[in-house]
Amino acid sequence: MDCKRESENPVVASKPNLNEEQAIRLAKTLFDLDVTRVKSLPSYDDQNFYIQACCDGNAEFAEFVMKITNGEDSKNEELIKAQTHVMMLLHKEGLPTPDPVLTNTGKIMSLETIGNGPVPQKHMVRLLTYLPGTPAAKIVATPNILFNIGRMAAVIDETVTKKFNHSSKKSFDRGEYIWNLSNTPLLQKYVHAVKEEGLRDIIKGTIKDFETRIEPNLKHLRKCINHGDLNDHNILLEKTESVEHDEYKVSGILDFGDMSNGYYAFEVAITIMYMMIESNDPLHVGGYVLAGFESLVPLTTEERDSLFTLVCCRFAQSLVIARYSVLHCPENEEYLMITAKTGWKHLMNLVKMGKEAVEKIWFDTAKSYIAERHC
Repeated sequence: MDCKRESENPVVASKPNLNEEQAIRLAKTLFDLDVTRVKSLPSYDDQNFYIQACCDGNAEFAEFVMKITNGEDSKNEELIKAQTHVMMLLHKEGLPTPDPVLTNTGKIMSLETIGNGPVPQKHMVRLLTYLPGTPAAKIVATPNILFNIGRMAAVIDETVTKKFNHSSKKSFDRGEYIWNLSNTPLLQKYVHAVKEEGLRDIIKGTIKDFETRIEPNLKHLRKCINHGDLNDHNILLEKTESVEHDEYKVSGILDFGDMSNGYYAFEVAITIMYMMIESNDPLHVGGYVLAGFESLVPLTTEERDSLFTLVCCRFAQSLVIARYSVLHCPENEEYLMITAKTGWKHLMNLVKMGKEAVEKIWFDTAKSYIAERHC
């Protein structure tokens, strides 16, 4: 069972469970690929396979990711269509996003009945181009890397918000989708999964802060379409040609499954939160990410004022949803708890320091970094 759903109550996620042989057959049937190598990839509630295949009978190979969406999300064809067309738009605009490969019948995806336990489920299947690079989680994030990630977050939101006009766009209005920061109060229904009383009290306090500080002021924040999940496993980095020292560029943005209507401030907060998780200097992370985002989309006073609370809210979402999901999917605990393992320490430290002190670090760091870049 999983909280990562639009509906009011969590439902069975029906995560697909194909073996490699089944994946090879599916790749051949739908995309006419002669697979030479296949490997299962980590995923929250879908199933992804790395695919290597021969190209037109010669010695060269092409690389892909075959994405098989869980049975519940597969029911929402319009949303998956919208996510896929966003990837196509961003790829066309020159951004490092996967590009969908058409099926044998010329479609961007195919709904397939797949045996998954005692009752066969219908799963949406897509083939995406494989992107090179190393997950940001495996590289020590320098100020330059964090700046580039923050700027990429702004580029994505700005591009999609201004240029995406597909008929499926309305599906990004996802109602009570639990991962949208607008729905932070919905966490009340699941906070019982957090057993530590002190942490549970902090989360309840964070929810109350959202209700008093953010909710009444959403009308002052600028709306946009959020990627919504720029964590360090969904961002790929690649070394540049710099000869002086190691520099990295963003070479890939993955997983558009959490896209929804939101606000620019939401994307900044989500990105800051995820970049803090594995950082050796978590408090300054926010400044570098903010500097990158504001290099393209400067925030208003009201948007800046919302960041501290929104970052705390994202930590609360991640902690509560992970703990609740583990209660119902204990076999997936290692993956579900990636963020939660250290996230609670960061949330407690933010609350202990307080909004004013943390904001000063973020804003001063952003200002100093920009000044150094212009020297």
